[in-house]
Amino acid sequence: MTPTPSIVVLGSTNMDLVAYVAKAPAGGETVTGREFRTVPGGKGANQAVAAVRAGGEVTMIGAVGNDDFGTRIRSALEHSGIDTDSLRTAEGPSGTAHIVVDDNGGNSIVVIPGANGLVTELAPGDEAVITSAYALLLQLELPLSAVTAAAQAARRHGVRTILTPAPAAAMPPGLLAATDLLVPNEHEAAALTGLHDPLLAARALLDDVPEVVVTLGAAGSAYVSRGAPDPVFVPAVPAEPVLDTTGAGDTFVGALAVALGEGKPMPEAMRWASAAAALSVQRHGASTSMPYRQEIDAL
Repeated sequence: MTPTPSIVVLGSTNMDLVAYVAKAPAGGETVTGREFRTVPGGKGANQAVAAVRAGGEVTMIGAVGNDDFGTRIRSALEHSGIDTDSLRTAEGPSGTAHIVVDDNGGNSIVVIPGANGLVTELAPGDEAVITSAYALLLQLELPLSAVTAAAQAARRHGVRTILTPAPAAAMPPGLLAATDLLVPNEHEAAALTGLHDPLLAARALLDDVPEVVVTLGAAGSAYVSRGAPDPVFVPAVPAEPVLDTTGAGDTFVGALAVALGEGKPMPEAMRWASAAAALSVQRHGASTSMPYRQEIDAL
């Protein structure tokens, strides 16, 4: 019987405020949208939902505000089966993401950190939670001091650290030194290295981390490691129609972590994660679009 991997996510929680439009407005332009939704999100919460739906046992570390959005975010995570005992409630507003989605499935996003910006360090008990996991998932929507502290705690205890460098930003050496697997998209890889060829960028990142998976959108994904710098390409699973790409990268990472925790070889894990991402872009929303394990297995 396949073991259930235990995954801890330290990351952001937001309420996504999503406007659907035929075409996104240019600067100074006003357009009329056709629909508006509020959906619990944030890169951390999204990866947590993706991982638990893919079959992982997931704990969330982060913060929500003491507002209605915070209550709704916590409730949504708990309803998904995620352990929120380490999710703090802070004075003030929860984080929000203001998202415009056009008819091609593209999106533009403005994030206001809110309570996420108050997570500057690990709280008492957080390191013990991390210690119990197979993998720790990290992103860059929390203060880097907390992200670095979590990665270093994972390294001390032999917990695999999987970092999504989004939004792309300069990272302290201590964070990269404690990262086992870096999962940028092609734009983030270029921003981190100054190299616009994704494969050259991936190889350059091996100076800092031992393994890299670069996601390439409709072109699939590529994997390099210090032991095998020649890339392994995995094609994308076809997705039609593409309705909303919001959260597709987080879906990929959450599913990838579960697959690796179950012992799947990296190419097989990438293919399975690609199937999860393909299913997610055919639905509206971020966390609401993420597929369940039986759907991924069937694709």
